[in-house]
Parts: sequence; structure tokens; C-alpha cells
Amino acid sequence: MTTAPRPRTSTRDPEELTRRLTAWLATRLPGARAAGVTVPASNGMSSETLLFDIDHPEAPVPSCVLRLAADPAAYTVFPVYDMGRQYRTLKLVSERTDVPVPRVLWLEEDPGPLGAPFFVMERIAGRVPPDVMPYTYEGSWLHAASDAERERLEAATVGLLARLHDQAPLPEAEFLALPGRGDALRRHVTAQRAYYAWVIEGLARSPLIEAAFDRLERLWPRDPGAPVLTWGDARIGNVVYDGFEPVAVLDWEMAALAPREVDLGWTVYLHRFFQDLTAGSGQRGLPGFLRRDRVEARYARLTGHTPRDMDFYTLYAALRHAIVMLRIAYRQAYFGEVAVPADPDTLILHHDSLRAMVQGTYWVG
Repeated sequence: MTTAPRPRTSTRDPEELTRRLTAWLATRLPGARAAGVTVPASNGMSSETLLFDIDHPEAPVPSCVLRLAADPAAYTVFPVYDMGRQYRTLKLVSERTDVPVPRVLWLEEDPGPLGAPFFVMERIAGRVPPDVMPYTYEGSWLHAASDAERERLEAATVGLLARLHDQAPLPEAEFLALPGRGDALRRHVTAQRAYYAWVIEGLARSPLIEAAFDRLERLWPRDPGAPVLTWGDARIGNVVYDGFEPVAVLDWEMAALAPREVDLGWTVYLHRFFQDLTAGSGQRGLPGFLRRDRVEARYARLTGHTPRDMDFYTLYAALRHAIVMLRIAYRQAYFGEVAVPADPDTLILHHDSLRAMVQGTYWVG
């Protein structure tokens, strides 16, 4: 797999962050000190992550994760970072479902202490299927696992979605309803159109992304069904596993009220994204893992809801992922890490598979 250098994720000074975090922590737990503050090498390209321990005899937990709203100077991936919304989502899932999430400790909405709002949660020990290099490549712990072990992980992960969708109470999740007119699906897609317009403002448009939006309209479900609380970034790379059992579900910034299939389509396609990259590099990958038909059948058995219109929802997942990738590519160009080609569609790593979905040929054969 040929890729550009890993994109720059922040312009913040880690030492300055450490000093300011220690000062803030003392206001929440007098006498406490932040120890062992680190920025993980796998820090994402959206909200920033700090890992630290609390040095205090009455610390609520020994090890913490701090999620900090993205640095506005770092050409952010998303236009808005609502840390309070993420904090409330984690609390709701923790209190009203049996889906495992980290315990949330503090929310700080004042940007003064660290330069942006943030929240602190418990750090959960375990392992996460890697994105770099993808878990589908030889050498990852998931690739090295047996078929039976991967089956356990797949079953448990689909079970997370089933329980989240069935257990989270809609009235209490109403704060996750997206603005606008129409049903939850129409609002969700409208929000993605607005996000795409923000990404390309003053820059080259993507004919492929716009063709995908047109294709979505032709495939639009007759009955999207009742909305549920959707995780949003529903993929195994956002789950901490103890062995092959999930112990923490992470990254809720894209949570929203939407049809169940929004999460299912994302789960299926984001695995296929990595699998396609792996196959394109000449490796076999994990072709039998998280297959679309298996995920759909397992979810139906667990919930009694048979997934519908999955051509629409997997296309929608690939389209949403393409918009994010286009933004990240333009961000790399902003920092001088890559040059923008004549055809902006080639900035989308999965442009071939997205084009096949638009043409209706991707899931054939």
C-alpha cells in the first residue's frame, strides 16, 4: 500500500499541554498531579488524545484518557467539535445500556485551561485492531488469530450494535437528533451534504462524491424505519478488546439518531475498505471476516430486524468516508505534505470501489 506521509494532526506544544493539564487537574482534585502524560503515536486526525495517570491517593481511576477538541490551527477534519455532546452520549450509553464504554469523569467546556473544550474518561486496558498498518495485513494480532477467534470477535462486535440499537432510549437520546427537515435519514444525508460543501469551499469539487450523492437519491429506501441511537463510527478499530471480547467502545463524535443500517453499513464497508487495500497490495487479507451477508444475518437473529436497503447504506458509508478522506487530503496539501492533483477524485484512496458502487457493480460476484 502506497500512502503519503502520515498527516500532521496538531500544532500544539505537548510540554505546554502537560503543564496546563496539571494545573487544571488540581482544580478538580486538590493536590492531584498529572503524571506520565503522553500523546499516543496513533493519535487520530479528529479530536486529540492525551494519556495520563492521576497521582493522588483518592484518584477516581488510576489511568485516564483526555479527549481534546481539535486544534483550529490544524485544519480540522470536522467543522464543529461538541465535546459536551460526546460526554452526554457516553454517559447515556453507560447508564442505559450494557454496551461497555469508558467511565467519564469530567467535562470541561471552558476553552481556557487547554485552549479548547475537553473531557476526561477512564483508560481501559486491552488491544485495538490497528489502522496502520491495517489489521487485515499479515503481522497484526487479528490476522494471526484463528478463524474461531475472529468469529468470536465478529459475533461480539455485531452484538454491541444490536444491544445499543435495542436498549438506548430514544427520548433520552433526542439531543442527538440532527437539525433540519424530514425524517432521521433525510436529516443525516442533508448533514453530510453540508459537510461536503464545507470541505470543498474554495477548493476543487469531487465529481465522484457528487455522483455518489445522486446515486443515493435513486436508491433511497421506501421506508427507512424508526431511528435509533447510532454509534456513527461503528468499526472494530474503535473497540478495545480483552482477548476477543469487547471491553470498551470508543469514538462517539459521529453519534446521531438514524436508521440502524447506518451503523451496519459503516461496519461492513470500513472493513471492506481495509480488505480492498490489502488485496490490492497482493496479500489475501481477511476475506471471510465481517462479510456483509454474515453481519446482516447475525444482526437479524439478535434483534428480529432484518437489515434493508444495504446497497444504499454501504454506498452511503463509502461516500461519508470519501468526504472525510478528501478533507484529510486537502489538509495535507494545506501543510505542504502533498500536492493536489488535476483530478481531485484521486485523493480519495478508495475511489475505485466508490465508483463501482455508484455504477452498481461493487457487490456483484
